[in-house]
Amino acid sequence: MARFLWLNWSGGGNLPPGLGIARVLTEHGHTVAFAGRPEMVPRVEAAGFRAIELTQAYAQVDKYPANSPMSRAACYLTSPAVAEQVRDVVKAEAPDLLIFDGMFPAALSQAKDFGKPTVAVSHTFVFRMIERWRGTTNALIGMRQQSGFGALPDLDALWHGCDRVLVTTLAEFDHAPPTEWESVRYVGPVLEDEKVAVPTQLPWGNDSAPLALMSFSTGFEQRSLDKVQRGLDAIADLPLHLVATTGGIVDPAELKAPRNAFVVNYAAHDPIIARAALVITHGGHGTAMRALKHGVPMVVMPGLAHDQAVIAALMEEWGTGIAMPGDVPFGGAGNAVAVSREDSVEALRKAVQKIVATPSYRANAKQRAAMLAGVDGAANAAREIEALLT
Repeated sequence: MARFLWLNWSGGGNLPPGLGIARVLTEHGHTVAFAGRPEMVPRVEAAGFRAIELTQAYAQVDKYPANSPMSRAACYLTSPAVAEQVRDVVKAEAPDLLIFDGMFPAALSQAKDFGKPTVAVSHTFVFRMIERWRGTTNALIGMRQQSGFGALPDLDALWHGCDRVLVTTLAEFDHAPPTEWESVRYVGPVLEDEKVAVPTQLPWGNDSAPLALMSFSTGFEQRSLDKVQRGLDAIADLPLHLVATTGGIVDPAELKAPRNAFVVNYAAHDPIIARAALVITHGGHGTAMRALKHGVPMVVMPGLAHDQAVIAALMEEWGTGIAMPGDVPFGGAGNAVAVSREDSVEALRKAVQKIVATPSYRANAKQRAAMLAGVDGAANAAREIEALLT
C-alpha cells in the first residue's frame, strides 16, 4: 500500500474535503499524512490522521504587508521559509505520491522537483472563475514580492506542473476546461464533517415553524462578528427558528441572540439542512453544495474568498438563492456595496422572507439535488489518485 503526503492549506472550505478523501484512501489500506500551518494540526489529529506542523509558517510574516487581513495567509502560502521546510518534510517522509492544495504556491512551485506523482486539488469551481483564480494567486505572489522575495510561477504553470488537477465539484456546474487542461478531473463535491461537528439537540422539538441554518466561514481570515450579528438581528421576530454555527472563530458569548435563534460553535449540518427551509451562508462551495444536495435554497452574503461572490451570483442565476452584497474578495472585485447596517439587516430580513414564501426557490434547488444524488466525490478522488500510482 502507498504513503501519501498532503501539503495543505487549512482554509475554511479546504481541509474538510481533504479529510474526506484521506478517509477513503485509508479505508483502501494507504496512509495519509497532512503537513500544514499550526492551526491545521488539531483538526487533522482529531480526524485520526498524522499531522506535520510546518513550524516556519509565519517565520517571515514581519516582512509581509501588515495592512492586509491576508498577510499571515500569504506568508504561509508563499514564503521562502515555508518552501524550504516543505522540501525538508518531503525528503524526510519519502511519500509515494504528493497531494497539493491548489492554493499553496510555495509547495506547488516545487512539484516537478520531487520526482513523485503529483496531484493538485481545487475545492470549488475553476473555469467558471479562472480569472479570479489567477488574480488571487497573483495577489498572493505579489505580497511575496512586496516582501522582497522573488516571484513564483503563475497559477497556470503551478497547476500544469502536476500530473492531475482534481476539482471537487460537478463538471456540469463548472465551465468546460480548455483543451490544454487535459490533466483536470472532476470528482464531485466532498461533503465531510469534521469531528467537532456532531448532531445537536435543538431546543424547539417538533415545532412546525420553518427552520433555517446560518453558517459562515470557519477560516480565521474571514472572522466577522458583525456579519453573524446582522444575521441574528435580521431573523429576530420572524416566524422561524434559526440555528447559527460560528465555526470556532466567533464565540457565541460575543453575540446577542434573539429568542428564536440557537447559537453554537459547531453542529453537524446535514441533519439541520435536511429539515431546513433555507440556509444563510457566506457562499463557501462546501456549504452551497451541501444545501443543494438537500434541495434547500439559500441566502448568500459573500465573504473574502475569491469564489464566494461567484457562487452567490450563480445561486441567484439558477433560482436557488438570493445574492446579497458581500465583502470585497481578496485578489478581485466583488459585489460589495456601501450600505448602512440597518439597511443591510432589513435587506437580509426581506431576502429570508422571500425565500420562505416563494416555492420556486426550493423547486429549483431540488432540481440541482437530483444532479448531485449518488455522487461520492471522496471515492472518485481516491480512485483518481490511486490511478497515478501505476
